Amino acid sequence: MKAIKILFIGLFIASSLVILNADNTMKLFQSVSPQKAKLLQEGKEKKFCPVCGMNLPMFYKTNHAAVVDGKRKQYCSIHCLIEDKEHNHADLKNIQVVDTNSLKFIDASTAYYVVGSKKKGTMSMVSKYAFAKKEDAQKFAKEFGGKVMSFQEAYQEAKKDFPQDTSMISKKQHKAAKMGKMMYEKMCKKTDKHFTSVAQAKAFLIETHLCGELKGKQLQAVGLYLYKR
Repeated sequence: MKAIKILFIGLFIASSLVILNADNTMKLFQSVSPQKAKLLQEGKEKKFCPVCGMNLPMFYKTNHAAVVDGKRKQYCSIHCLIEDKEHNHADLKNIQVVDTNSLKFIDASTAYYVVGSKKKGTMSMVSKYAFAKKEDAQKFAKEFGGKVMSFQEAYQEAKKDFPQDTSMISKKQHKAAKMGKMMYEKMCKKTDKHFTSVAQAKAFLIETHLCGELKGKQLQAVGLYLYKR
């Protein structure tokens, strides 16, 4: 009976890894190649969102950045920026956002956001993409839907959506962490180290090769488990 259970777990993990790998190869609208992504953070965790741990180049077109206690922090989305500011009480200064067209960071206060387009959102069911030029935002909205707003208006919309989005994210992270636990127990060397963020856990996994060469959603899942356990 025990052998059958172990075999079942092994097959479940293997099939899950196939699904994860398939998802990793999917091209998201938000994604750019690592070579095109500008990382403003420093350190071993610089390519991961400090709030949720998501890969920044993968969600680059919705990246935001701010100066916190004299250091740059880069977020995968306006949702994570709001979580850091409103819930972690971080003092955010010089807030910037990626221009969807040029892929350059621009002053968020002068950006034009398209809220609610058909393009998939990051950490939110309602997408929010920013543009340096109003005419670019209007063109995007005409093609993909949504409403053109200022940063402050988009921020308030994201705050309004925050509870619902957080509930959605929590459920997904819970499932991913369960998968991460299975992968960790099956594939990884063990560690007693505790982590203050998912980003820190992921950087540790990459540096130590604790689970071999994990990437994408596999890395996120194990990182979530190690952070939340």
